[in-house]
Amino acid sequence: MKQSGIDWIGEIPDDWNVNKIDSLYILRNTKVSDKDYPPLSVTMQGIVPQLATAAKSDDGDNRKLVKKGDFAINSRSDRRGSSGVSAYDGSVSLINTILTPRGEMNPIYYNWLFHTIQFEDEFYKWGHGIVDDLWTTRWQDMKNIFIVVPPKATQQRIAEYLDSKCAQIDSIIEESKKSIEEYKAWKQSVIFEEVTGKNLNCKKKDSGIEWIGEIPEGWKCLSLKNLCSMQAGKNLISEQIASSGLYPVYGGNGIRGWYDDFNTDGDYILIGRQGALCGNVHKVSGKFWATEHAVVTTSKRLFVMVEFLYYLLVGMNLNQYASNSAAQPGLSVNAILNVKTILPPLHEQETIAKMLDSKCAQIDSLVAEKESLIADLKEYKKSLIFEVVTGKRSV
Repeated sequence: MKQSGIDWIGEIPDDWNVNKIDSLYILRNTKVSDKDYPPLSVTMQGIVPQLATAAKSDDGDNRKLVKKGDFAINSRSDRRGSSGVSAYDGSVSLINTILTPRGEMNPIYYNWLFHTIQFEDEFYKWGHGIVDDLWTTRWQDMKNIFIVVPPKATQQRIAEYLDSKCAQIDSIIEESKKSIEEYKAWKQSVIFEEVTGKNLNCKKKDSGIEWIGEIPEGWKCLSLKNLCSMQAGKNLISEQIASSGLYPVYGGNGIRGWYDDFNTDGDYILIGRQGALCGNVHKVSGKFWATEHAVVTTSKRLFVMVEFLYYLLVGMNLNQYASNSAAQPGLSVNAILNVKTILPPLHEQETIAKMLDSKCAQIDSLVAEKESLIADLKEYKKSLIFEVVTGKRSV
């Protein structure tokens, strides 16, 4: 091994060389129209047909040409990791830098190299600021970055190895993600079965509620408003929000502050009111602050234990009552309160809540194990790629 002379790479094998990027690539800067070349998106998963969610320019005639085998990278720091070798002829937005390989080299090897965290750090370090937290790296700077140049046979061997090895890692990660979703579905099923009394061996009656069906004969059917009160959080202006307050915030994108309406100690249930978290249910205690994206729920303790109410609301799958009339799904507090539900006697509520505390803790533990495995595999993959593409690990 020898020193590469490149800080972010370190040592490399003796028979490897170093050179600037422009010794391996030339810039393709041909302007085309998306009428002639189908639009593509440069993403963290590589170059793909234009995504439906992609921001689209009105000027479809002012795009860059990409040919099969070209390497494209988004030059903006807020699109870090968006790059790849194109499998298509097409067009991309002007913010991307398009590179065509010079001579004989393995573009897949360099695709792996360019996706390392270390290269991304180096690439954006050469950028120039647009605003304080956003900068762009142009070709005139990128071309002067030094990278490693292994023998061509070594490039091929590394590319094949990482294609195979990373595919195996990705497969395990995807299977783990599927397991997590299955565990979550199992947990939802367990909660539903318990809070509706399906698991009880007793005389049943028709609840008259379609999504519930039969319930134990001694249970009541009533509206949710008979069991709890609900209040949407407040949309405070920025001057009212402390940058680092004493109490946690819910529904507010990580802002910390406090709000007088909810600053008394107690147990509450919060329901996500809008967007991706619509219908999500959480238990909280103590003092907190809530935005308009959360519904603060208080149980009427003479009728229902807060511990049981939490599981009942989870089992009710409140997201099904969301309105899609706005730009994103949203829950109306009045609509939720008028939903029909069920209520067991207090002593049965306590038994069900304790049983679910135990069962859900077991399932949550299984989910946590899978999440930990995914995190470890992602870190291992990053380390593996860097060690292999820089020759620190032989393949």
